[in-house]
Amino acid sequence: MPPRWLIVAALFAVYVIWGSTYAAMAIGVDHFPPFMLGGIRYTVAGALILLVLLLRGEAFPAAAVWRTGAITGFFLLVVGNGAVNYAVITVSSGLAALVVASSSLFAALFARGFGEPVSLREWAGIAIGFAGVAFLVSGEQLQGDVAGMVLLVVASASWAFGSMLGKHLPQPASVWTASATQLLCGGIGMLLASAVRGESFPQQVPVQGWLAIGYLALFGAIIAFSAYVFLLKNTRPALATSTAYVNPVIAVALGALLLGEPVTARELMSMVVVLAGVVLVTLGPLPRERSGAGGRGGKA
Repeated sequence: MPPRWLIVAALFAVYVIWGSTYAAMAIGVDHFPPFMLGGIRYTVAGALILLVLLLRGEAFPAAAVWRTGAITGFFLLVVGNGAVNYAVITVSSGLAALVVASSSLFAALFARGFGEPVSLREWAGIAIGFAGVAFLVSGEQLQGDVAGMVLLVVASASWAFGSMLGKHLPQPASVWTASATQLLCGGIGMLLASAVRGESFPQQVPVQGWLAIGYLALFGAIIAFSAYVFLLKNTRPALATSTAYVNPVIAVALGALLLGEPVTARELMSMVVVLAGVVLVTLGPLPRERSGAGGRGGKA
């Protein structure tokens, strides 16, 4: 097990940084086509990580690692993030983060399908968090069209499936190598999807557009995505994917501060419920469950 402070730091990265990326994506799609935005973001991030690894004398990733990167990159980035990029054109950044919170529930279901235990406390936390998200989404202030909402649900299921599948595929010892291959494969896949959709590079991109894509590449991809890969490798699935419930809190707050999206008392109340669910998930299995009583065991 890695030191606890490293796990806390990784959780902070995926909670806070990824929560802020919804506002950055909403700004980015104002200036770049959705799949091109993601393709540039992830290809640049993956190439930079791989370049640094090679300059440090690391070996070029093996074919099996690239195969894993291509598979997980497709589900996590091409479908998972690509659909979110497209949806935030018509769905507010706060609502997008809220619907994507369902990925934690999907992850628990897929984890059980792959034979990984999910404790009673974790199921309770997931249920409470999902209830808080449902209460939040039912508010009248956060608006989005039906097609965008469906895309977000598909993105959530794809992200969760890719996350759980990746735990059962050949992975390199280095988290950075895993991140580089997934980001590069996912980014190239999104650029191909952009070409198929006929997206064209904008003639003019203002400073805020470049700042948005730079923030998404450096903080959202290189730092936060690598932290997520680390969490998937070293913690329980429910804890790694609990980011889906914290991100809405950050996304709604920043959507209100930066984009002028409205926030009501209903949204604030639901955030308290969401955080209560996250606390249960982060506490982990009960002692009896951790010891394997009744055939169920937690995974630290």
